Amino acid sequence: MRELVRKWNKISLVKRIVCGLAVGILLGLAAPQATVLSVLGDLFVGALKAVAPLLVLFLVMGALSRHQEGKQNNMKRIIALYLLGTFVAGCVAVVASFLFPITLTLAEGTSDMAPPGGIGEVLHTLMMNLVANPVSAVANANYIGILAWAVLLGLALRKAPDHVKDGIEAIAGALSQIVQWVISCAPFGILGLVFTTISQQGLQSLISYGN
Repeated sequence: MRELVRKWNKISLVKRIVCGLAVGILLGLAAPQATVLSVLGDLFVGALKAVAPLLVLFLVMGALSRHQEGKQNNMKRIIALYLLGTFVAGCVAVVASFLFPITLTLAEGTSDMAPPGGIGEVLHTLMMNLVANPVSAVANANYIGILAWAVLLGLALRKAPDHVKDGIEAIAGALSQIVQWVISCAPFGILGLVFTTISQQGLQSLISYGN
């Protein structure tokens, strides 16, 4: 079994994901009644949603707690790259929406959701997310609140003993390892997600993206 896992891990992740995609399409067409396969996609997405908030919290908190005043760091470059990447991603999404327009079918009950009344309401919501309960922020994947608390805790822990900082970095490293394990299961998650889409909506659901 270990030898099989070792050989599986040696294969490129991209190739494994392509295989999972192909198998998901074939099973969705050949055996749409095997709905148990959709659990694979739910488990994969659920695992990523569960570990990502904790990883962000401990990585940012550990990095800031280790920073020494006056010591050069790359934080400005990281923030600039983050903002640039976010802007580029938004531009690509807008261009792609015009090049490949699709029709979204909203679930029932979404009509009672009212849009924000103005910029004041948007800013109020943003500020409330910043000061959200840290446990609630992690549980609800409120990344604005997570980043705010991570920065505050990281700054407050600068004067903490080294063994406390080592513990935070150890937890961050453990969470990073868990993320790697989850990502290694991406082919099975993709298989489940694609199977669910094909079995419920047919092959046309994928072909429509290219129209």
